[in-house]
Amino acid sequence: MKALFSRHANSAATVVFIGFSLLCLTPFISSPIALILGFTLASLGFVPTQFNLASLTKKLLAYSIVGLGFGIQLDAAIEASMANISLILGSIVFTLILGALLTKVLKLDDKLGHMISAGTAICGGSAIAAVSPAIKANSQQTAIALATVFVLNSMALFLFPALGHLLEMSQYHFGIWSAIAIHDTSSVVGAASAYGDEALTVATTIKLARALWIVPLALISAMIFGGDKRKLNIPLFIIFYCVAIATAHYFPQGETLYQQVFALSKRTLVLCLFFIGAGITIQRMREAGAKPLLLGVLLWLSIGTGSLLYILNFS
Repeated sequence: MKALFSRHANSAATVVFIGFSLLCLTPFISSPIALILGFTLASLGFVPTQFNLASLTKKLLAYSIVGLGFGIQLDAAIEASMANISLILGSIVFTLILGALLTKVLKLDDKLGHMISAGTAICGGSAIAAVSPAIKANSQQTAIALATVFVLNSMALFLFPALGHLLEMSQYHFGIWSAIAIHDTSSVVGAASAYGDEALTVATTIKLARALWIVPLALISAMIFGGDKRKLNIPLFIIFYCVAIATAHYFPQGETLYQQVFALSKRTLVLCLFFIGAGITIQRMREAGAKPLLLGVLLWLSIGTGSLLYILNFS
């Protein structure tokens, strides 16, 4: 009887979950709302157990980012990246050094502190996933690092657009700020998309320029912690994203198709955020603990405030 009830409950959850997933592909659902919907369904137990949301989200996010490449102009991408190269490099180095110092002060595990710092410095979960095997971190350390960055990353999706409007930031400046100060690519794109198309283009370009530094960071991390330099998890979607930009630039005949792919990719990113919200649980938030979360908050405030002051005064 119990098994029968469980099957019926899971079937109902599947129907509800698929229904809301399809709704997220419509223009009626924004990125923050999608995240809230996902979290609400998870809290109410309407996330079907047969779906591997983590794997599905990772793949869908990669495809969506590659699709965004078709809507980005090559000249503008190069100009935005080169104009902000000092901010990109400076923010990465600053965050990693500050993270190492705060890890010692807070008496956190070195590997855990390094993964939280790497996730804040470059691109959230992707950086943690790349660094984790390179430094031979265990599953518990990796889970706590991911949970810490994940909680702050979700908050950024709501806070940044509101702060951007409050400060009357231009589309260009908000795009730079969100790319530097928000952890995961998904929330960077979500926040920038809510702010405007120009902000989305700038943010995506700069964020993925930052993500290229995953490779040297993983190699250096392996050397520092005595890990395996052969076990590097490099996100290939960055390469395909660059290929998409080049394709749109050198073969302009497909402009109509490129714009359709770009529009579809923006909607599938909203779906990604719905899936991410569906993966948030109260237990996962508690697992982050006080000290790792404190480290994450201090790093986030430092990079967020520091980059904002730099952008408003020097960019």
